[in-house]
Amino acid sequence: MNILMLLEMAADGFGERVAVGPLEGGLTYHDLRVRVGAGAAAIAEAGVERVAFVDIASEAFPLALYAAAWAGVPIAPLNYRLAPDQLADQLAQLAPVLVIAGDAYLDVVKSARPAVVMSRYEWLQACHRGHDVEAPAALMDPDDEAVLLFTSGTTAAPKIAVLRHRHISSYVLGSVEYMGAMEDEATLVCVPPYHIAGVANTVSNTYAGRRIVQLPDFTPERWLETANWEGVTNAMVVPTMLARIVETMRAHPGEYSVPSLRSIAYGGSKMPVTVIEHALELFPETGFVNAYGLTETSSTIAVLGPDDHRTALVSTDPAIRARLGSAGLPLPGVEIEIRDELGALLPIGESGEIHIRAEQVSGEYRGRASAVQGDGWLPTKDRGHLDADGYLFVEGRNDDLIIRGGENTSPAEIEDVLMRHDAVEEAAVVGLPDVEWGERIAAVVVVRDGHEVTSDELRAFVKQHLRSSKAPDVVEFRAELPYTDTGKLLRRVVRAELLGEA
Repeated sequence: MNILMLLEMAADGFGERVAVGPLEGGLTYHDLRVRVGAGAAAIAEAGVERVAFVDIASEAFPLALYAAAWAGVPIAPLNYRLAPDQLADQLAQLAPVLVIAGDAYLDVVKSARPAVVMSRYEWLQACHRGHDVEAPAALMDPDDEAVLLFTSGTTAAPKIAVLRHRHISSYVLGSVEYMGAMEDEATLVCVPPYHIAGVANTVSNTYAGRRIVQLPDFTPERWLETANWEGVTNAMVVPTMLARIVETMRAHPGEYSVPSLRSIAYGGSKMPVTVIEHALELFPETGFVNAYGLTETSSTIAVLGPDDHRTALVSTDPAIRARLGSAGLPLPGVEIEIRDELGALLPIGESGEIHIRAEQVSGEYRGRASAVQGDGWLPTKDRGHLDADGYLFVEGRNDDLIIRGGENTSPAEIEDVLMRHDAVEEAAVVGLPDVEWGERIAAVVVVRDGHEVTSDELRAFVKQHLRSSKAPDVVEFRAELPYTDTGKLLRRVVRAELLGEA
């Protein structure tokens, strides 16, 4: 199946529903399909092999996503926050390419001299021609490339992940009910188009029939006001966004409410348990969903659902309570195994590398050998373990593992404890070279406004909750921690700063 078929099914099933934008004046599914056909004609006229999208979220993105699929070429949403030379390098890798760019990025894009450049306005005008142009015959090969995503490069230079139509379609068909959304449902999306969640939210909400409201410039106040004004029923955030929403609501009790909100999905990085605990209290009628996935898996492969959140919050059973920090259970059709460094299957409860097998898994990179093994399993480079009931606990990247005196320590385990301290706003834990122990544990902490705490107090706090061998050898304080644009902690930057290499 080509992802264009998801739009065609939506337009046939509920064409007069608003697909993107405000309830009054937004694009209906019927309008979206017509304009996508005109966009496909513009792409065909350009004679390019790829489309690049360099802009914030707007109605231009779903038009570009589906128009590229209609025209039979892949789309590559690029990080518009990149330095000019980095952006130019990525565009060069995509040539010959049609670039759709926002006004703020046009000069940088044009300097890279791609085949064709269209401003957002020009792109929307091309799509607005609608019935006045003849769309090309849609190509529907499920093995064609659909989306090219440059990986975030948190530990190495970015690679181009290749997602084919069958991968994305498999994810949607396996996790979303066709026409499953009620007519009044609207989702608030504030992740950028160049993140897999931005792509996945577009196609999954199209298939469900849910109106998409985009918030390209996130602030917690703007998020709360927009959600309330637009009658948002569903939302997707990354953990740093939810943390700021929670902080704002707690600082201004009674000032903000979103009575229409039925579901909040979060993912993209590890969620501090304290943040989700506060969020569950602030949104008592809202269902929370933790969605774990990778770019290479076409988005979500495991989910911790609303009932699991509420059950874990009130449980006195430590094993069930711990699930509040888990990624939940695999989606239907997804298999998960935990293996050691030699590839041997590990028993329940033991930590190792997470392996995934499913139709939605790509594991393909442009110009590189596939990461998928011969039997269909993808080593994710994430560490984790499964509990007795199959709940997945993600502990971080393999490269982040700290080995101190022969003992393996997950940074996330120590970070979770540190963030339970009333004075700690954020925490990052990394390993530093040590002659005697191999590595020593270092923590960098952001202190909450109006609080004070010493390094000795934090070390004692960790010792109280974990073994003394897991207490940080080094504790330093910072005004902020480095993150990617989508909320992933940049541990390599933290480590480099501590070593004086930044």
